[in-house]
Amino acid sequence: MIPFNVPPKVGTEINYIQQAINSDKLCGDGTFSKKCERWFENKFDTAKALLTPSCTAALELAAILIDIKPGDEVIMPSYTFVSTANAFVLRGAKIVFIDVRRDTMNIDEKLIEAAITEKTKAIVPVHYAGVCCDMDTIMSIANKHNLWVIEDAAQAVMSTYNSKAAGTIGHIGCFSFHETKNYSSGGEGGAILVNAPELIVKAEIIREKGTNRSQFLNGLVDKYTWQSVGSSYLPGELQAAYLYAQLEHAHEINESRIELWNTYFEGLSKKFPITSLPCIPQQCSHNAHMFYIKLASSAERAEFITFMKGYGVTTPFHYVPLHSSPAGLMYGAFSGEDVFTSAESSRIVRLPLFYGLSKNEQCQVIELVLSFFDGK
Repeated sequence: MIPFNVPPKVGTEINYIQQAINSDKLCGDGTFSKKCERWFENKFDTAKALLTPSCTAALELAAILIDIKPGDEVIMPSYTFVSTANAFVLRGAKIVFIDVRRDTMNIDEKLIEAAITEKTKAIVPVHYAGVCCDMDTIMSIANKHNLWVIEDAAQAVMSTYNSKAAGTIGHIGCFSFHETKNYSSGGEGGAILVNAPELIVKAEIIREKGTNRSQFLNGLVDKYTWQSVGSSYLPGELQAAYLYAQLEHAHEINESRIELWNTYFEGLSKKFPITSLPCIPQQCSHNAHMFYIKLASSAERAEFITFMKGYGVTTPFHYVPLHSSPAGLMYGAFSGEDVFTSAESSRIVRLPLFYGLSKNEQCQVIELVLSFFDGK
């Protein structure tokens, strides 16, 4: 049996979790939480990093932080996870979906400006498969129209665009440490990167249930009080301890995944046209979050998944475009023409790729993929 994913483990997680338990400080903002946050700030050169219970929570915090109100419009791709949209719908926003690029499956930056109205408040680029969107163009459009940019970098920890870390280019970036991601904090987890310094204090208040407790703990005020709307967006210290163990091995994990990704590409590029394999634009370095192939049709994809399952290999498809879902129809609308979103997403199938996948297992996967097509 070769699963699609196995949560990453480096071997020191239990030791750090035990240290956290012995510290008698299990709620948020403990020693390991601060170690993780400093790691992100130093590694990615961001103004402020704050751990959250999930990327969903980070996106929700971002929506409150930029003061999304009922009637505001937020532009994003339809090909993404539901949390990308839910965070803004919860604040009353209308979601404006636009088409993706065929090559990267990222938001088509050339279509954004046509979707902007007087109600537009923000753009949410999603770095699909750890490959960054065209952030130069997106930031130029945002600056021209005075819009916020929230990077959904859930899949893109350690990826870069023009040598800048994913999640640090927009005003706010959101990471995920779910067990399916390159780095995990024990099942769930996330972080928000606050790249606009003027938002830092507000972000800390929202994250602390709307109080200025963070300022109190830093000795800046003599007591903390309710300051604004907020919620509980702090993860527990056990999650942070688990995550910090993995961050200490971040480069090792990244290099291992890149090697696996390259092996897939080399092994399958002889059989598949380049347009059927992941595309990495020149200005991007990716984190090998995912390796997918595009089949001829959804019917062939279903046949392929069944074939691989018969040999014990899990190869799932991915998102159903949000604009075609019941909630998508209720809370959003597609701007322009759906040229690639539905057509391309119906062809994608993902191959097993995780830290610890052996060369032998990967060779089996590649051989099975090739045998499926040789038999057709």
